[in-house]
Amino acid sequence: MDAPARAWTVAEIEALFKLPFADLLYHAQQVTREHFDPNAVQLSTLLSIKTGGCSEDCGYCTQSSFHAGVENKKMLEVEEVVKAAKAAKEAGAGRFCMGAAWREPNEEDMSTVVEMVKEVRALGMETCATLGMLNDEQTEQLRVAGLDYYNHNLDTSPEFYGNIISTRDYQDRLDTLARVRKAGMNVCSGGIIGMGENLTQRAGLIAQLANMNPYPESVPINNLVKVEGTPLADTEDLDPLDFVRTIAVARLTMPRAFVRLSAGRQQMSDAVPALCFLAGANSIFYGDQLLTTGNPEVERDKALMDKLGMYPLAKKKCH
Repeated sequence: MDAPARAWTVAEIEALFKLPFADLLYHAQQVTREHFDPNAVQLSTLLSIKTGGCSEDCGYCTQSSFHAGVENKKMLEVEEVVKAAKAAKEAGAGRFCMGAAWREPNEEDMSTVVEMVKEVRALGMETCATLGMLNDEQTEQLRVAGLDYYNHNLDTSPEFYGNIISTRDYQDRLDTLARVRKAGMNVCSGGIIGMGENLTQRAGLIAQLANMNPYPESVPINNLVKVEGTPLADTEDLDPLDFVRTIAVARLTMPRAFVRLSAGRQQMSDAVPALCFLAGANSIFYGDQLLTTGNPEVERDKALMDKLGMYPLAKKKCH
């Protein structure tokens, strides 16, 4: 993927958000058609390989030991992960993502994850992992294992970050992404909207992503799933059209990235993801469960795609 053709200011991105809705979606659809088949959707399935007990205090997350919303479980066996990956492939997913709830992996963790990556890749699927912070040795281990994508979300803008997380600095996230890029793997990085941030702060998140050199190949946009017991449980609901606008702005500023509808789709009517596809989304998490929150059932997703005349894209394809 080429480096960004320009550097975006937060003010410029905020101006995109403020465009008339029809104009914004029109421009986003034009950009989508320049680089992608507008009716093809990349399908990814996400599996939690290690659930609960995380030492981070992310305000949205049920897996944090600070909120203790989810039981701390041991890591899955390699055989369980391979079985889940085979089922995902049979259901139509082209990419399999493995997520672990911890601050950073230890040596034993890495050994197991490396084996998982090798086995899933042997199935002919793209592989992705989200394991927290990494050092140079760990990124090299994953590269050698054949990991295609590493996910490490920025979550929000630098200015709003301290309202959400205190146990990890923003620079920690940027440093891990830099190591992933240096190792030669594809970057998957996005954020969560609807956490109480204002429009300028939402634009600030997009600016951070779009100004990476190069910007991420995959950009998951999450709509906050409010879970009882987490600090953000009582946050005011996000207007669905603001979510659609965020998708469109991500598409305009990162034209060759896969923009993914991630957490929060289960609460949406079919009209919202339909508008998101029109706004440039071309990837979804596919399957009944994300890490710990629900996701639309596979049959519901298939039915929606059929209604829209859309179909799966099994492999990444940039023009």
